[in-house]
Amino acid sequence: MDAFKQINAFVNVAAKGSLSAAAAQEGVTPAIIGRRLDALEARLGVKLMVRTTRKLSLTFEGSAFLEDCQRILNDLANAEASVSLGGVKASGHLKVSAPAGFGRKHVAPLVADFLSGNPEVTVNLDLTDRLVDLVNEAIDLSVRIGELSDSSLVSLKLGDMRRVVVASPAYLARHGTPRALEDLVGHNCLSLGQQRGWTFRHPEKAGESLVLKVAGTLECNDGAVLHEWALAGYGLAWRSVWEVGEDLAAGRLVSLLDEWAAPPVGIYAVFPQRRHLPLRVRLFIDFLKNTYGNPGYWQTPA
Repeated sequence: MDAFKQINAFVNVAAKGSLSAAAAQEGVTPAIIGRRLDALEARLGVKLMVRTTRKLSLTFEGSAFLEDCQRILNDLANAEASVSLGGVKASGHLKVSAPAGFGRKHVAPLVADFLSGNPEVTVNLDLTDRLVDLVNEAIDLSVRIGELSDSSLVSLKLGDMRRVVVASPAYLARHGTPRALEDLVGHNCLSLGQQRGWTFRHPEKAGESLVLKVAGTLECNDGAVLHEWALAGYGLAWRSVWEVGEDLAAGRLVSLLDEWAAPPVGIYAVFPQRRHLPLRVRLFIDFLKNTYGNPGYWQTPA
């Protein structure tokens, strides 16, 4: 119990920015919060915070420890909610943000499914490719793909996504099938504007990736257009499975050089630092994780 109180005090102080604000939230005195922090640092043998009369800041060790503590407290809150759902219903307004293309195809349909099981929840879905400010724009949850740079936010991995080189059967019938990376030189590679590099992983050297420059007669800064061009047989495209999975399963596109496929990137739920997420947010995160974590959902061929 003492260890839990110490960790809780640490997370609250980091979130609130002061001992007095954290103490007010927990209904104790600042002195008690200070003693809990001292005891935590003594037990761990590291300095987590630098405290002065005017400022409080996290050390490097404190920042790393904070992320783990936030995750643990969030998991605990989810566990408590899961055993009490029989008498609790999610309600209220949920504001969600997601990348435009991914959101149209893989978030918007799930919102409708989620609401069918939670009729007392309303949802505002904001689809945009800009990096939204969750706090100032009052967004409860953002779905993001790839590396996360904002350490002030809490993230939870929902699943993995990979990119593959694809082409239509008609294109391959006319121009042949590339069997090795050097074969790409002889093919029309559809490029995303100035982004001419495609990332691959060496099949025989674990952890080693390379970026290959490609060239072709067509380029566009809209990935959806590259997808359509690939379907029309204009060339090879390097696209995410979330976008082309249905076409691969239906045979409209063929994946190529799979042994060189780049390492998958994560799909994350990102939300502001909070001690207790509303039930509607926790349930929607779980709904997305259960869906994206199912390999069959992406409709890739067996």
